[in-house]
Amino acid sequence: MESVEAYFERKAAELGLLNDSLKVPLSLTSPRSVAEVVRQKFRLTAALKAEHALGDWTATETAWAPVRHRSGPFEFMYDYQRADLEVRGPSFYDLGAHPIDETVYTSSGMAAIAALLFAFAKLIDQAAMFLVPGSYGETRELIEGYVRHLRPIIHDGALDDVMARSSPCQLLLVDSSAPASTFETALRLTHPMVDLLIFDTTCFSAASSRIRRVINWAQRWRVPLVMVRSHTKLDSLGAEYGRLGSAVFVDWEKRASAAPGWKLQSLPAEMRNALRLLGGAALPAHFPPFAGTPAYRQLTDKRMGAILRNTRRASRYFANALPGLTTELRFVHGLYITLKSAETLSEDTARKLAATMSEELGRTGLPIRHAGSFGFDFATTEWFCDPASGQYFIRVSVPDLPAAFWDELTEAIAKWSLKQKRHPRMHLRSSLLEARTR
Repeated sequence: MESVEAYFERKAAELGLLNDSLKVPLSLTSPRSVAEVVRQKFRLTAALKAEHALGDWTATETAWAPVRHRSGPFEFMYDYQRADLEVRGPSFYDLGAHPIDETVYTSSGMAAIAALLFAFAKLIDQAAMFLVPGSYGETRELIEGYVRHLRPIIHDGALDDVMARSSPCQLLLVDSSAPASTFETALRLTHPMVDLLIFDTTCFSAASSRIRRVINWAQRWRVPLVMVRSHTKLDSLGAEYGRLGSAVFVDWEKRASAAPGWKLQSLPAEMRNALRLLGGAALPAHFPPFAGTPAYRQLTDKRMGAILRNTRRASRYFANALPGLTTELRFVHGLYITLKSAETLSEDTARKLAATMSEELGRTGLPIRHAGSFGFDFATTEWFCDPASGQYFIRVSVPDLPAAFWDELTEAIAKWSLKQKRHPRMHLRSSLLEARTR
């Protein structure tokens, strides 16, 4: 278990890595509180973005200047509106010997999967898209509402239909936001009848062993693999450096050329074309200049390890302290848990109740905020819609904190939840009143 002293030493190293990326480093003091860590980290990332804007002032939408633009280890080449953006630099992933044939960077994770799914319209007339339970809600919304050439099939935990051929072309989407049991069920499939695996890795650390397990599974069953990702949440040391996404084609030339029945090998080119038409190319300013180094990978791994340990501690504590008030405590990513209210919630009341929790606990000095993201040095609360039941809950995203600090916060969350259980209408009225006065 990491000591408080070791935690602040690690945070000083993170701040040092950010500061060293500046051409003119700031004068920093060693942080002695979580609030100081957060303040300095976001101040440094703002300084990095400002310095990039001032130093790379020729990097407009049209590449009119004969200059190659850079952000740290990344180099960019493009013509008009970045429609032909080429990026040279380190991969965010640490895949060992697994080859990456091509990476397409986008302006967000949703831009990556949208361009990928739209690209299929040029390659196939129709395909079955198998989705495991717990897949990211906006991905499901995109497929069901706007990608009509893909027929979504949402399974229970068995995934039996993936073992049979019901469509000339069959795709499987595995999402890192799924519950642990569902994820493991997908990886136990043998001889799957799918022509392509799309793997959303957003909620896994880029060096996660689970990513390598999925790659090994795809290679074992000779299934071509594309990994899509939002880099905003976990790839910038908890500071949300900028909106950035990607699609990575793993061992593509070998696997795609062997796919029968359709021109799968042209999918990267068609995705780039769809991305051009959708206007979803990546922004060079959103590539964190501190990424890719051994120090960055080591610090990221330590951050993720601390968050995962804290999630396990919180899951055990809440299971005992909040009987009947928890929903999912074992998401496969280990980044957040979900809590029930004593009363049925709508999206609006769940959002406001989450805001009330973070505001009331935050006023006591605890490191918690109301925010729709995760992977920070503070806990966050937000509404959560269970894809299976359609019910709304409160999501608590676990922070990178020393165990002593996190234990204090989990106890406070439990006490708040029990108080809300005893007086649910009081808390709902309070949250609605605060929302109206803001």
